[in-house]
Amino acid sequence: MKYLLDVNVLIALCVREHVFHERVGSWMNESARADRAELMTCALTELGFLRILVQAPWYSFTIEQGVQLLSRLKSSGDFRFGFLTDGLGIAQLPRSVKGAKQIADGHLVELAKSHGATLATLDENIQSAMVIPNSR
Repeated sequence: MKYLLDVNVLIALCVREHVFHERVGSWMNESARADRAELMTCALTELGFLRILVQAPWYSFTIEQGVQLLSRLKSSGDFRFGFLTDGLGIAQLPRSVKGAKQIADGHLVELAKSHGATLATLDENIQSAMVIPNSR
């Protein structure tokens, strides 16, 4: 199975203080590992990850620190990571997208599908995505 990790999942995975760090960690160690999942990023999720870590005052990362954090995660060897290239435009935006806040999520769902992957998210409002379950 291949999962495209959305921005919030990447942040929760990398930042111990994130409110969903344990939830994402449990899913990674139980489900993703058992499924031998390939975890994917793309330009949009990597740049969003970096923007939030640098911009949000409660994280206060530098650009270099954010880049290094994601690089360490992807090269750790704990999981297989891959990168999805993005050749989709607005013509591929799902019809279910009705508002501005859904545009990036809709694009990520279609990008994942175009590579045989599923978008993994914490957001229960994204159609056709896999919501990471609460830890037990």
